[in-house]
Amino acid sequence: MVDSDFDGVVERLRAALAEILKGDPAPCQALFAKNDEVTLANPFGGVSRGRDNVAASIAKAAAIYRDGEVVSMENQATAVVGDLAYVVLIERFRVRVAGRADLDDVALRTTNIYRREGNEWLLVHRQADPRVDAQAPESVVQ
Repeated sequence: MVDSDFDGVVERLRAALAEILKGDPAPCQALFAKNDEVTLANPFGGVSRGRDNVAASIAKAAAIYRDGEVVSMENQATAVVGDLAYVVLIERFRVRVAGRADLDDVALRTTNIYRREGNEWLLVHRQADPRVDAQAPESVVQ
């Protein structure tokens, strides 16, 4: 079920990701709630907690990407219940990663959890990882 005032959240995320792929972290940072309960598990590992730490992690990610574009945002699931919502996406990009000369295809499996604050939906948690396709059972062994 999708609430009508939740419309546009994925497009706002897409626009912010388009900017981070060009090296600008600010639009992505602005998607997060303004408190220290926010968390981010980005594809480079670890979990950041708190607004300042999340903003720093986003800035580090933006420094890794250049000349990118969002290819698609494949919605796997969306739900809105009261003032909480989530969107599960497969996000696909073409981008230069870590100074590489060539554009590479990147696909991320993401879970984005939002809370309504006033008239705005803001992220309280985002998880993104490159494990988009099915994995062998032993792939979880460290």
